[in-house]
Amino acid sequence: MAESLPEPARLPEPAALGTADLISALKAGLADFVRAPLFGIFFSLVYVLGGWVLYAVYAAAGQEWWLAPVAVGFPLIAPFAAVGLYEVSRRIESGQPLRWRPVLGVVFAQKDRQIPAMAAVIVVVFLFWMFVAHALFALFMGLRAFSPGNDLVTLFFTGNGPLMLAIGSLIGAGFAGVLFAVTVFGLPLLLDREVDFVTAMITSFGAVRENLAVMALWAALIAGALFLAMLPMFLGLFAALPLFGHATWHLYRRAFTPAPASRA
Repeated sequence: MAESLPEPARLPEPAALGTADLISALKAGLADFVRAPLFGIFFSLVYVLGGWVLYAVYAAAGQEWWLAPVAVGFPLIAPFAAVGLYEVSRRIESGQPLRWRPVLGVVFAQKDRQIPAMAAVIVVVFLFWMFVAHALFALFMGLRAFSPGNDLVTLFFTGNGPLMLAIGSLIGAGFAGVLFAVTVFGLPLLLDREVDFVTAMITSFGAVRENLAVMALWAALIAGALFLAMLPMFLGLFAALPLFGHATWHLYRRAFTPAPASRA
């Protein structure tokens, strides 16, 4: 007899969010990071090591300036560092013990659920962004952009460099904004409830649309923090990714599991 599949979870309407919710989420995220710092450092390590590898590759080719589109596109893929952090926050919230094996077990179990499908969408968008970035470099800088040994300051801040940087940043922000809208609550939903990835993306987009100003501020905080975190050889990601990963889980809880009347 075939085993019956779990009934899809009924999703509540998203709650209205305010700046007080962002502050509360950040405080709760910081508390989770302080309580379980090794998990945050571990899940951030992949991205820090990846940044070092990219820097080494581009530096060896004399094309460090290619790190600029990678930096702009980083917020597209950063949410996946947070999946493990969501599980840590969920366990702290529910009073479950924090042990490596069950936490990693939940993370690895996602391969059989819907998160890989969302990952495929995000990877495709990130690769398309990199293609657009290459096209912008070629359009504004010509063959000069692909010549080794270019100085970053000279390349970006002379000639067509400032215009290219401005237009590229706006386009990259557009890509990041769309993916932020469908993943900021979509990924926690996939971890927390039995929903398909399309439903999770649509639900997340709807919640962001209903709280547009607040979520735009949240996106700006995350993008700014991640950009600054990458400046000191990506080392700042050890703090920024865990803080905002844990905090996003708590913001998700405030949006889809309203707390009692004490909520701001």
